[in-house]
Amino acid sequence: MRSEVERLRDVFDEAELRADVDALNALLADDFRSIGEQGHVLDKARWVGKFAEFAYVSLESSDVEVSFYGHAAIVRCVQRSRSLWRGQEMALTTRVGQTWVELPEGWRLAGLQFSSLSAAATSSAPA
Repeated sequence: MRSEVERLRDVFDEAELRADVDALNALLADDFRSIGEQGHVLDKARWVGKFAEFAYVSLESSDVEVSFYGHAAIVRCVQRSRSLWRGQEMALTTRVGQTWVELPEGWRLAGLQFSSLSAAATSSAPA
């Protein structure tokens, strides 16, 4: 049986792909932080605001694993994406870590971190 966090992770991916800022705002904790693959840190407003100049063409997650720790969950996966940033096409393969927390209003994504992978990297590659 799929957990609520697994379901919400899928909802989050779909909201990102569709640039659904209302859904993204609802899914993110107020103190959300994203650490990009080059180390840039964005708060919730700046991260959601990026969709004014950024759009996914495709977004696929694989090798998804979820670990629960009481009222927190860590999701690890590999994402392959094609996107447009200020009109420039990009293709990335990243390892993604998500930190979900259970709040009184439900599960929210509190942290997101990306690490670059080569296109040929697999989940079994050494760290």
